[in-house]
Amino acid sequence: MMTMEQLRPLFEKALGDAGVLVIRAAATDLGRPTPCADWDLRALIGHMIGQNAGFAAAVRDGDAPPSAYAAPELGAGEIRPRWEESADRLRTAFREADPERVLRLAEFDREVTATTALGMQVLDCAVHAWDVAKALDEDYRPPPEVAETVLASARMIAARPGGTPGVFAAPVETGSTEAGDSADPWREALRLLGR
Repeated sequence: MMTMEQLRPLFEKALGDAGVLVIRAAATDLGRPTPCADWDLRALIGHMIGQNAGFAAAVRDGDAPPSAYAAPELGAGEIRPRWEESADRLRTAFREADPERVLRLAEFDREVTATTALGMQVLDCAVHAWDVAKALDEDYRPPPEVAETVLASARMIAARPGGTPGVFAAPVETGSTEAGDSADPWREALRLLGR
């Protein structure tokens, strides 16, 4: 398992990439569909900001109620300041965290170390950056070290009995024309997460 010191730069890169895309998305049609079922671009960005806020509170305080993760209602002009505030809080929380501190993630009803929570955020930031990019008719590919980290987590998620209802879709079946994707860590991670 990677240490917090190893994960932190990967997280900060993925968070920064997500922020660039979110800010660009704020100037577009927020009603655009996204790869996330039932979420348009406005709802996806709200979810991302809510997750930043909830995780930041949990990492800082050891716990946070489900309401801390709630997606805010956002006008286009509010997206940039709300994103930057939430991202700064999350970045600071992880920079100051004790790697072994146990915290409770209310949305998942589980307790994890701060290091494990940071690994979860590497995946979340990178995959949602891709989701926003797709809604903008663009593609997003993180650096190889981020892709490899996300793939390791995606393999564990996909292997869970019963999958992850409400979090990630079931893995996409690989057709013969897509078989080469298994050699591409990023495409394979997306496939395992239902994208």
